[in-house]
Formats: sequence, structure tokens, C-alpha cells
Amino acid sequence: MINWTIVAETAPAFWGGLQITLLLLVISVASGFLLSVPLAVARASQRRALWMPVWLFTYVIRGTPLLVQLFIIYYGVPQFGLIRDSSLWPLFRSPWFCAWAAFTLNTTAYTTEIFAGAIRAAPAGEIEAARAMGLTNAQVFRDVFWPGAWRRALPQYGNEVVQMMHATALASTVTIVEILRVARDVYTNYLVVPESFGVAAVYYLGLTLLLTQGFRLLERHYLRHLDPAASRSATPDPGKPRHA
Repeated sequence: MINWTIVAETAPAFWGGLQITLLLLVISVASGFLLSVPLAVARASQRRALWMPVWLFTYVIRGTPLLVQLFIIYYGVPQFGLIRDSSLWPLFRSPWFCAWAAFTLNTTAYTTEIFAGAIRAAPAGEIEAARAMGLTNAQVFRDVFWPGAWRRALPQYGNEVVQMMHATALASTVTIVEILRVARDVYTNYLVVPESFGVAAVYYLGLTLLLTQGFRLLERHYLRHLDPAASRSATPDPGKPRHA
């Protein structure tokens, strides 16, 4: 049986952990998105000097566990005296900065490959038509290239954001009190599983459903041209008055 008294007593702590989880997710995903767009363009380039360094970065990051990356940044980098004696030391002794850096690097690598694949899948005819209209390279990227790549990448990118939300649980290993850390503290204090990790699972499941539904709405908006039912409903019936 679930002890609802414990659930009620620990609800404020879980609410605080939820806020920390959401903050970590937002700042990491936002930073990763901003970094991944130019990196994806370089990754999709035909020039070896551009795509090779980006490929190496994504290969290393995607080939190692996020927890290892977090430990290297939080425990490994501060071991260097050069870091401890520099102006960077206040940053690297902060669990928040280390968690943000690890999460940002990780999601940047995955998002870069997602966007690069979407860019490479762009139909050549669209780009040629845009240039034939006299658009500059910046206009082609802004008005033609990127909107198409974004629509193609959206389903995979939604999965990446959900996976990143789950990965925020690793922040508890560097003393950040997010949902999982709250659950561990509740278990330590009360030695109950449903009221600690069970409640944490409910929070993570709720966040997953919210994110999934949010991206489903985005897909419905940006990919509605691929839905035959939506296309039929958007096409007026010539035999039916408009005001009917």
C-alpha cells in the first residue's frame, strides 16, 4: 500500500526537483539547438575541412556515455592546475555549469547529426529554383533550405528532446537536486519505494507525455501538407457554397 502521508509531505520537494529538471532541460536543449544549426551546415558540407572536425566531435560524443562525459567535466577537468589557477575555476567547480556543459555537448552532437541528415535530404530542385529567382545564399537558407530541413528533422528531434529529459536524471550524480535526487533522498529517509522512485517515475512519465504531445502538435502544424485528410479538408468543394 502507498503511504499517502509521505507522498503529501514530500510533494514540495518533488515540485522543486521538477523545476530543476525543467530548467536543466530548457537551457541544455536551447544551447544545443543554437550550436547544432551551424555545425549541421558544416557537417553537410562537401568541404573536408568543414565536415571532418564536426564528424570527429559527433563521433566521440555519441560514442561515449553521457555519464562518463559528465564525470570527466566535473571530476576530471578540475584536476588540472591550469584550470584551478585560471578564471575558469569558478565555473568548473559549479555542478550546474558542469551539468549544463555535459548535457549541451551531448545533445549538440546528436542534434547536429539529425539536422545534417535533414539538410542532405533537401531536394536539389528546391535550391536551384530559389537561386533562379535571384535569392541570396542567406535568403535561400532562411526561406527554403532551413524550413524544409526543420520539417524533415522534427520527428527525430522530438525524440532527442525526450531522451535529453530522461538524461537530466544523471545530474543527481553531481549533487544537483532534481527529481531523481529527491527520490533518492525520500528513499533514504523513509525506506519506501513507491513513495520515492514510484513518484519520480510518475513525474518523468508526465513530462514525457507533455513533450510528446507538444512535438506531435508541432508535427501536425509543420507536416500538415503530408496528411491527405488535412489536404482534403483544406481544399474547398466547388459544389458547396463557402458560407455553408
